[in-house]
Amino acid sequence: MSAESFTATLALIGIVILVSSLLSGAVERTGLPQVVIFLLVGAALGPYGLGLVSLTLESASLKVIATLALVLVLFSDAIAIDTGELRLQRRLAAAILGPGTLLPAALVAFAAWLLLGLSVPASAILGAALASTDPVLLRTLVRHPSMPPAARLALRIESGMNDVILLPIVVLSMLALGAGAAADGGSHMGRHLVGLFLLGPALGVAAGYIAIMLLDQVRRRVGVRRDYESLYALGVAFTAYALAEGVGGSGFLAAFAAGLTVAALDVELCDCFLDYGEASAEMFLLLTFVAFGASLIWTGLEVIDARMLLFALVALAARTLVLLPVLSAAGVQGHDRWIIALFGPRGLSSLLLVLLPVFAGVAGSERLFAITSLVVLLSVVLHGGGIALYLRRVGQAESRVTGRESRVESGEVEQVAEKITLDEVKALMASGAPFVLGDVRTERSYRDDDLQATGAIRLPPDDAVRLAREMRLSQHATLVLYCA
Repeated sequence: MSAESFTATLALIGIVILVSSLLSGAVERTGLPQVVIFLLVGAALGPYGLGLVSLTLESASLKVIATLALVLVLFSDAIAIDTGELRLQRRLAAAILGPGTLLPAALVAFAAWLLLGLSVPASAILGAALASTDPVLLRTLVRHPSMPPAARLALRIESGMNDVILLPIVVLSMLALGAGAAADGGSHMGRHLVGLFLLGPALGVAAGYIAIMLLDQVRRRVGVRRDYESLYALGVAFTAYALAEGVGGSGFLAAFAAGLTVAALDVELCDCFLDYGEASAEMFLLLTFVAFGASLIWTGLEVIDARMLLFALVALAARTLVLLPVLSAAGVQGHDRWIIALFGPRGLSSLLLVLLPVFAGVAGSERLFAITSLVVLLSVVLHGGGIALYLRRVGQAESRVTGRESRVESGEVEQVAEKITLDEVKALMASGAPFVLGDVRTERSYRDDDLQATGAIRLPPDDAVRLAREMRLSQHATLVLYCA
């Protein structure tokens, strides 16, 4: 790498961090999709703008960026899964990850075969990629406190787990098109099936389990800083991927399996990753959007014609048409059903999945990438804009109900945050001064140990402000929060 490109790369990373940090408040309040901003940043830095970044489908750096991004997407989605909640909502999960994922993929694949004249395996790749619901575009929506719990859970399950359902379809279709035949010396598909469905997931589970046992021993003997545990989780993801790829397994499924193992066995490590590591992973994913926005994603505009627009319409509408009856059969009704069915953006996950055949040298895969890019661009505009309008409308409705903003948020009430010892808490309680004790553990931590301090009020961290308002907690009392 030349000194100029190294400097440009550092500048790119710096711009992503600065812009995402400065706009985080605006994005949170307005629901404006960050993705739009970073695609435009990429365009400004790319060949159509300042010319600082130029990537092609053959660029080695693109393969590195895309591979790391897909590992992070799969691992982050897996580690964020609340396995206890998933068991309780297994009917909903089965509906969303079964017919709710596979039927839209089949419909899109059929449309690609019928309208675009693609082969059956190429159509299957396109159908699987465009059935992937993007977690990055959905983050602002699912984190919003006004989201109905059922809708939030359904969208988290879908965006967090449907990639691992669709990835094998992409890989098997690539094998049907002859990807990797020369490199493997003509070895039959059975070896690939073992690597995909057995070796990769098994090594991922093993890597996750060993990492958790090792961390537990170190915790007990010398202790581990909480913020470094989040970095440890990222190390588990990349180690699982490398281990599986090194012996012929699927590194991507290994990363997902490792994340799922951590989610099931180590609640504390999950929470640490969600507290600290998720922000690092999100920065890298936004950097990936900048890389695509520099030039690659705009190739979708070059393939526009009447048939392509008709196909894009089918690709964007298929999920909604399938989910409405599927969710109804699963017991989801009314407003929740429409929110889930309407907000299913196609984004980074779709681009990363369709890049796999590109990197494998599959003939015609460049066209598949351009088609996917067009659908993603339309989805960013339609779904991203729809999410922003929905959150704006919800915010206006909440303002009318409350009649005013919280005094705490407006700065009228002095806010003091500091640590307090157990002895100081006991002295405060004995003094008779206004006092509120809040249990702000995550739902996962609370479910793992539901013992609660005497007199504590349950305030889940993702909905604490709304619940505090509903309970009309005193704004003049000393607020003491505990999370462990």
